[in-house]
Amino acid sequence: MTARLSNAALDSLPADIERPGYDRAQVRAGVVHLGIGAFHRAHQAVVFDDLIRAGDRRWGVRGASLRSPDVRDQLAPQDGLYSLVVRDGDVERTRIVGAVRDVMVAPEDPAALLAALGDPDTHLVTLTITEKGYKLDPVTGGLIEDDPDLAQDLVSLAAPRTAPGVLVAALALRRARGLAAFTAISCDNIPENGRRLQAAVLALATRHDPRLADWIAETGAFPQTMVDRIVPATTPQDIEALTARLGVRDLAMVKTEPFTQWVVEDRFAGPHPDLAAAGVQLTADVAPWEEAKLRLLNGAHSAMAYLGGLAGIEFIHQVVARPAGAAFVQRLWDEAETTLSPPPGLSIPAYRIELMRRFSNSALQHRTRQIAMDGSQKLPQRLLASLAARLARGQSIEALSLGVAAWMRWQGGRDDAGAPFKVDDPLAETTAARVRASADPAHQVDALLSLASVFPAPLAADPRLREALVGHLTRLSRHGALAALDAALADPVPGTPT
Repeated sequence: MTARLSNAALDSLPADIERPGYDRAQVRAGVVHLGIGAFHRAHQAVVFDDLIRAGDRRWGVRGASLRSPDVRDQLAPQDGLYSLVVRDGDVERTRIVGAVRDVMVAPEDPAALLAALGDPDTHLVTLTITEKGYKLDPVTGGLIEDDPDLAQDLVSLAAPRTAPGVLVAALALRRARGLAAFTAISCDNIPENGRRLQAAVLALATRHDPRLADWIAETGAFPQTMVDRIVPATTPQDIEALTARLGVRDLAMVKTEPFTQWVVEDRFAGPHPDLAAAGVQLTADVAPWEEAKLRLLNGAHSAMAYLGGLAGIEFIHQVVARPAGAAFVQRLWDEAETTLSPPPGLSIPAYRIELMRRFSNSALQHRTRQIAMDGSQKLPQRLLASLAARLARGQSIEALSLGVAAWMRWQGGRDDAGAPFKVDDPLAETTAARVRASADPAHQVDALLSLASVFPAPLAADPRLREALVGHLTRLSRHGALAALDAALADPVPGTPT
């Protein structure tokens, strides 16, 4: 049986494998990360590893899962070590990341997580919990009080079950001990992530102790951020290939691309690392960076995921390898670009070239179905915001509306060949019931447009959007995604604004 990656195995690794290069026993844990999945391990943890390598030993990471023990079970036998495999075409580099000290599982021992968050050494709490984890109603912005876990946290925070509950309980503990508040940094790919996190924390804190909420508002910090790195899901084949390369087994490996970006609002509650020295962009206003990324990279990703997935195309690079796929992405970008206000230092033409290069990286094996997950949570910021802006100006929406129509078609759970697939989405049961109630594309469009949590009322009521969606969904239903792509690129859908 092949041994696992561990501290003891580092010296036996091949010479070209990059090792941590520091005494891990001397590292203090200044960071607690909630939601320690693949993205964190390929993104923020690497930044903290860079800081430690540069000599600042205060920024080790204690990871925490609010649900599953899977990542803990992967990392614990490996002393928290894992491989970062960076792939760019035929070139592959492997680095062992040592920043993660351990992983806690909140449901198993909530007191241990609160103790870590209440430790005087903890100054930063980072989160990748997805939009679902904030427990905020997308329409009202208030707490989703009928969420079972949040309902428990509204009653008691003795053993918190949600991310806002964990943060409120930890901040209450720090206040009681006379410690300063920490900086809570959302790293989720959603608009105004810092403000959303703050809103959830303050709303829950107010329900328990208004004075605690006032203290958090006055002394805490919830900076806005923008994160960018493509991190496809690891496959068993990836693990086997790496095992052959390392001579030891790494069940926690992550694979990614060379590109990485982290933009953080320059607002902290207390001690914090020199993030700029590790390549992080500190700024007074994250919003323009965030908007460009959501509407160009993520908007194209989602549209390609649904169209490619419906056509039976497994990977993103295969979508843009088709002339019609690449042309569609360019058309979508032409539309979305007009809605942006780029910040100084961001060249949109250069950004588009870089994005297409990243999409074309066949070594990543980025699955369309992975990107298609949680579409009801992603659609508003990735495609609908651009749609609304262009409709307000009377501009065309052929490509953007095709992406939305493909999402609607996706809710049926069958691809163009009739093969079934799982719609992995919080609203999957609701959307499935609505599209299956009628085979008429017009009825399906109306049923899905009425989802207030996805479509803002003014946009849902716009007849120009409805007509474009009905035209696209009709083509998708009758002829399939590839034919709909060709038709949309050749001729505007009838009724689309011009």
